[in-house]
Amino acid sequence: MYTVRDDQARDFRGTVTKVARMGYPAVEFAGYGGLGAEEIRDLLGELGITAAGTHTGMEALQNDFAGVVRFHHTIGAHFVTVPSLPGRRYSRDEAGFRAAAQDLGELGRRLAAEGLALGYHNHDFEFFQAGGRYGLDILYAETDPAHLRAELDAFWAKKGGVDPADYIRKLGARCSLVHIKDMAADGSFAEVGTGSMDFASIFAAGESVGTEWYIVEQDVCKQRPPLEAVEVSLQNLRAWGRL
Repeated sequence: MYTVRDDQARDFRGTVTKVARMGYPAVEFAGYGGLGAEEIRDLLGELGITAAGTHTGMEALQNDFAGVVRFHHTIGAHFVTVPSLPGRRYSRDEAGFRAAAQDLGELGRRLAAEGLALGYHNHDFEFFQAGGRYGLDILYAETDPAHLRAELDAFWAKKGGVDPADYIRKLGARCSLVHIKDMAADGSFAEVGTGSMDFASIFAAGESVGTEWYIVEQDVCKQRPPLEAVEVSLQNLRAWGRL
C-alpha cells in the first residue's frame, strides 16, 4: 500500500478496494487513512483479503506498544515491520547499528510474547561498512532470529551492492518477507517484470528459506500512475505463475 500512498490519502477505502479487485490476496499497510482497527478488519473481510503485515515506526512501538499489539491482533496481521531506523536517534556507524539492534531485539522479544513478529525493512544505507561489517549484518548478528525477522528489500539490496538472492540465503529462515520492485536501466524504480532484477533467483532463494510473503512495493512511479503500476506488477507475477 506504500506504492499507492497518494491515492489512499485521498480515498483509503476506495484504494484498498481497487487493489483487492485487481487480484492481490493481501496487502501490507503503510498508514490507515484514519480508520480504526475494527474498520480495517471489517474492510478486509468485505474484500476477502488479508493483512500480510504493516509498516510501523519504532516510535509507535516504543510510545504505544500495547496499542500496536491490539491493532495488529484486531486486523489479523502477524508481521510488524519497522520501515527504517530513525536517523535522529541512531547514527549510521557501528555504535548506532549496535544500539538499534539492542532496541529492536527487545521490542521483538516483547512482540513475540504477544504472538507477533517484528521485522526490519532495509534501504541501501544498511549496506555501508560499519566497523568492518554491513550495518544490516550488525542488526541481525546481534539479535535473536526469533525476535527480529528480515523484510529484505531486493531493490535496495542491489543498490547497496549485494546480490539479493545471496543475501536472502544468508539470512535463512529469518527472511520471512521480501519486497520486490524492479530496477530500470537508469537505476530508478520500475514495475516488476519491466527492468533488470533477477526475480527467478530471488524467488528461488526465498523458497529455499521459507519466505512467507513477496510484497510489491514501488517507491516512485514514473512511467504510469501508482494504481496502474501495481497492476502491471501483478500481471507480470501472474504470467510467471507466482499468483
